[in-house]
Amino acid sequence: MPTNNSYDGYGTYDRNRSGVGANRAALIIHTIGDVAAGFLGLWILLYLLEANQGNVFVEFVHGVADWLAAWSQDIFTMDSEGVRVFLNYGLPAGLYLLLGHGIAARVRRV
Repeated sequence: MPTNNSYDGYGTYDRNRSGVGANRAALIIHTIGDVAAGFLGLWILLYLLEANQGNVFVEFVHGVADWLAAWSQDIFTMDSEGVRVFLNYGLPAGLYLLLGHGIAARVRRV
């Protein structure tokens, strides 16, 4: 006699649902690290290309980059201003990328 097993497909949904929150949290952490590194990289690029410091967009990017890299200012004191900016803003950009991706990978495993 045939039986109606209309609820058999619901078991697979519960199995995949347990990692949804961890994946979303990892995606948020990953994105925050990428955005932070993006602002720092954009400021390095704007500085090295000698962008107009009076422009509102350039001032905004510089302000965000200064805030993100406040802890690393003047770690490197070079004679060349371009190298100094590259190192003092590049170090936090690299760390934000490494930490963001590393923490996100760890959260995804939980």
